[in-house]
Amino acid sequence: QVQLVESGGGLVQAGGSLRLSCAASERAFSTYVMGWFRQAPGKEREFVAAINYSGGSTGSADSVKGRFTISRDKFKNTVYLQMNNLLPEDTAVYYCAARKSIVRTTSWPSYDYWGQGTQVTVSS
Repeated sequence: QVQLVESGGGLVQAGGSLRLSCAASERAFSTYVMGWFRQAPGKEREFVAAINYSGGSTGSADSVKGRFTISRDKFKNTVYLQMNNLLPEDTAVYYCAARKSIVRTTSWPSYDYWGQGTQVTVSS
């Protein structure tokens, strides 16, 4: 069972930055696709970004392109989401997820393990 623990959320003004971290509990993490998703109150969970096992292939939602960057450190079993130029509409609970596959996907039901989520609030 892979455990994922997110950190780095908080309250920030519009235009500010935050970096989310997701630490995984086992070394098998290095073979998994990792993703970030978010869910705002009253809305469905949505894809934010994903990265393949080597870190050589990434994808992100159009709404965050150019502002958010996903990366991973295989030695620390950690994946990051650098969020710049934050907007009030980025306010949500952000979840880290792991998929036992080498194929990236934006579909949240395709991910096997989830963190508990971390709140990001962007004030205008």
